[in-house]
Parts: sequence; structure tokens; C-alpha cells
Amino acid sequence: MRARDLLLLLLCFAAVYGPQLGRRALWNPDEGRYAEIPREMIASGDLVTPRIDGIKYFEKPPLGYWAVAGSLALFGDNETAARLPIALFALLGVLAVAFAGARLFGRAAGLWAAAVLATTPLWFGLGQTVSLDMPVSALLTAALLAFLLATRAATATARRGWVLAFFAAAAGATLAKGLIGIVVPAMVIGVWLLLTRRWRALLVALSPWGIALFLALTVPWHLLVARANPEWAWFYFVHEHFLRYTTKIHARYQPPWFFVPILLGGMFPWVVLLPRAVMAAWRTRRDAQTAEAPDAARDERDATLFLLGWAAIVFAFFSASGSKLVPYILPVLPPLALLVGRVATARREEPRSRAAEGVALALGALFAVAVALLPRFPGGADRAAMLGGWRLALALALLASGALPFLLGRRERAPLGYALGSTLVLLALGGCAPRFDPIQSTRPLATVLRPLLQPGDEVVSYRSYFQDLPFYLGRRVSVARWVGELEYGAAHQPAPWLYDEPTLRARWSGPRRVFLVAAADRATSLGGHVVARAGENVVLVNHP
Repeated sequence: MRARDLLLLLLCFAAVYGPQLGRRALWNPDEGRYAEIPREMIASGDLVTPRIDGIKYFEKPPLGYWAVAGSLALFGDNETAARLPIALFALLGVLAVAFAGARLFGRAAGLWAAAVLATTPLWFGLGQTVSLDMPVSALLTAALLAFLLATRAATATARRGWVLAFFAAAAGATLAKGLIGIVVPAMVIGVWLLLTRRWRALLVALSPWGIALFLALTVPWHLLVARANPEWAWFYFVHEHFLRYTTKIHARYQPPWFFVPILLGGMFPWVVLLPRAVMAAWRTRRDAQTAEAPDAARDERDATLFLLGWAAIVFAFFSASGSKLVPYILPVLPPLALLVGRVATARREEPRSRAAEGVALALGALFAVAVALLPRFPGGADRAAMLGGWRLALALALLASGALPFLLGRRERAPLGYALGSTLVLLALGGCAPRFDPIQSTRPLATVLRPLLQPGDEVVSYRSYFQDLPFYLGRRVSVARWVGELEYGAAHQPAPWLYDEPTLRARWSGPRRVFLVAAADRATSLGGHVVARAGENVVLVNHP
């Protein structure tokens, strides 16, 4: 990658992603959880055992926590610091796609693939969200692309470098979200080897030096946390990996087609180029099967087959899971961005067709009308009122995201239209998001509550656990009449700050000042004095 290309990508990424990092509050539950665990790591000095509200939390490994903890230690406990490492992981994925795309399909294809990925709404949204899905997706992207480049390296030295990069990134993905860092690369590479019969690539996948590096990076934490917490291994390996995938134990079951609309909406407007990209990849595979096809054509065929298999296998794998959440589909986006970036550069050389731009125009208009008519949908009036003037901005951005490709397509500049239109949508979404802070976060309540707290006061989260509340208060809170995901950790340690309704009522009527944070309709029976309201939640105090 040229230095000026790298500088261009960095500047554009910073301009679009940077201003959004601190614009909105941390949203519950995920952002609160994944910011609070690192804060507690810093406060306790224990970087081995993750805890939330002082309770052991074994669901995920520590790499994402460590990254956020480092940022909080440097820049303080605020939203920008919590989200900065996530945005940097998103940038890692964009740069990996740009570099690999340039190596595989040419400089222009690499730059367009980076533009596709960076301006895809789902990648952008999760690049602004404190969670573990972006770190694992970016590291899986780096790992799989490093493997592909290792199989094409011209020298032994270059091959060794890519092999070590592959195993280091796979280790990072494993430390970010568990065994998926091993399972996904193994599936994608295994199927690709069977289809292409490039058995020499096994030397990359089974490199002794690479395996040693992987183990050196991943084993120490697993041994340390197991030694400190004998109860960790069963929950982590059996409950969080095997049972999460094969059963409905987490109550997150969705039908097999769940990710189809997520992918279509999450890649808009670039999604309209997917059929063309897949057909172009299929033609490459067909043309390269002829005996007279040069080695370069066969390499391109194998690369496109790798990307197609990567996207299809990950999509099918998570669609078959008994537990589905929107972010699970994120690792599908980088290979699709590479395929779309490749076809975006080839449009001038192919027979002219404006079908994709016509579909983009129709979809953009449809989405814009849906936003404009939001008050007419069930429950839409409240959402429309919260958006205020940003609703019009979002509708216009969606319309532009379809109209710009259509208009610029006449000058063979349709990809530029997609990039500009999608960027407008991202900026509009970034402007809309803070409007939902009162219903998604306790920051408005904590802003009022924190100056009032004195030594000896107790803060109670009632009949729910607002996971961002400890982060904004900078202290542990009590939790009454709720256990949820804290159940396993609380069963293996003393946790007197988790208690039942009778205990709460005894404390509420006692001499100690107690602040209660709850949904307004759940706290009426306790009485007390209202301190603050935000959205559907309220802060009460037993003694004024």
C-alpha cells in the first residue's frame, strides 16, 4: 500500500468515525458492561479475572477488556476513551482489507474495498459500540487475509512473516471472544483446501512456529484464570461455547433466516452490488478452470473462492446457531467488501448496466418514505418525537444514498455515489443516536445522582441491573430482586450487595440513606422522594 493511500484512508476514517466516539452515552446493556469490566480491572488491579459490579464474569476472554482498560487508564473514564480501542479495531479491519485487496486485485480494488467496509452501516455502528464483536471480527479478518497472502508469497521470508501474522491474529481473536478464533479460520481454510486442492497451503495452516506462537499468546491467560478460579473452566468452555451454540439456553433463538435482513440493511447501499460481485467471482472461477488459463488467473480464482467461502461459511455457521444476535454476522462483511470493491473497479470494462443503481434508487426512496412516515407505525410516534429534526435529515440521507449512485452512474462514477451516499447515512445516524440516550442509558440519572452521594450512602439498582450505572458513578451498586447473568459468579463468591425484596425494604426503612434506580412503574410501592427522571427510569431516595 502506498503511503499516500494509507494517509488518505486514515484521514477519511478519522473524519467519519472520530467525531462520533463521544457523542452519545454508553447504551445498556452491552456498552455499560464492556466499559465497566475494564474500569473494575483498573480499580482492583486484577487483569486476570473479569468482574462486573464486583461479581466474577466468565463469559468472555480478556483482550477487549484489556484494550479498553488501557484507554481508560490513559484518557479517563469517559465514552470517547471507552470506544477508542473499538474504533481502532474497526480501522485495523479496514486497513487489512485495503492492503489485501491491493495485493489480490490491484490498488484501486483495495481502496474501494476499504471504502465499502468503512461506510457499511453495520461496520460503522459496531465500530462505535463498546463490545467484543468488532475486535474479534477485525482480528479474524487480519488472520484469514494473512493466511491467503501467505499462500501467495513470492519468497520464503515473506511467507514466514505472513504465517506468523496469521497465527498472531488468530490468537488475538481467540483472546477476544474465545474458541471462535480457532473454529472460523479452521472451517474457512479447510473448505478452501478441499475445493482448490492446494495442499501445500497445509504448510501454512500447520506451521510449527506458527502454532508455537499461537500457544504462547493464548495459553498463559487460560492457565492463570483457571488457577485463580477453579469454577471457570466448565462455565467458559461448556456453558459459553458448546451450550450457547447448540441449545437455546441463552434465550436468544431466532429463525435461520434472521441474518438475511440484517445483512441486507447492514450493507446498504453497497448491498445492491453484491449480486454483480458474486457473479463476477463465479465467472472468474469458471474462466480459470480452462487448461490454458495462466497462473495469475488461477490465483485470482482461488482468492475469490476463498472470499466466497469465507462469507458463506460464517453466514451458515451463525445461522445454524441456537443463539443469534445482530453483531454475530459482522465477520461476513470484510470478504463481501473485497468482492464488491473488486467489481466496483471493473465496471468501466464490462457491458454497461444500471440495474443496480435503479435498485439503489428504489430502496433509498423506500427507506426515506418509511422514516418520513414513522409516526404512522405502531409505537413510531414516540420515536419520531425523540428524533426531532434529525428524522428529516435521516430521510434525506437515505434518499441521497440511492439517488447519488443513480445520478453519478451516468458518468461511470456510481461507486463514488455509493460512497458519498452511505457516508451521509452514517453521519445522519450518528446525529440521531444521542437522541435515544434517555431510554438507552442511565447517564442522565447518574449526572444528577453522583454529586449528591456522600460516604455511607447506598445506591440500589432495583428489579434490573443498569450495567452502565457503576461506570458513571465510579462505584459498585447494590442489586435488589435481580440476578440474571451475575448468577453464576455470585454463586461462587460472597456477594451481600445482591439481595431480595425483604432485605431492600428493611434497608429502605432504616436510617441509612438509600438511592434507588428503577423503572418508574416498578418503584411505586416503595414510596420515597423523586430525585431525577429520564425516559422510563427514575431515581428515588428514602430520606430527603
